[in-house]
Amino acid sequence: MVTTDATRELVAIAAAAADAKGGDDLVALDVSGPLPLVDAFLLVTGRNERNVGAISDDIEEKLLERGVKRIRREGREEGRWVLIDFGDLVVHVFHEEERVFYGLERLWKDCPVIPIDLPAHSAAD
Repeated sequence: MVTTDATRELVAIAAAAADAKGGDDLVALDVSGPLPLVDAFLLVTGRNERNVGAISDDIEEKLLERGVKRIRREGREEGRWVLIDFGDLVVHVFHEEERVFYGLERLWKDCPVIPIDLPAHSAAD
């Protein structure tokens, strides 16, 4: 199975929102093969708890503007690892320590990477 164009569009919207809030090390994985109910994971790193919260909030807002509601969210209060389930897309926004510790890229290393096109940032950004 391969991610749909609709899922790739959700990944692009979520990635742009994360990038706009200072999200780092964005990686999108096509998990449609091993997972029957999810097409893609988006992994994002935030600099601190406030940044993790801001990134996750903005992703939810931008997807809601497109008519996509979250199914569930976990971890927002702690701000260390926020998981947001949008159905075909699951977004993981990590504090960098949690990202390294849990290593989802290692767990899902056999899954294809979905390219993410983000605008280039100037030195002033």
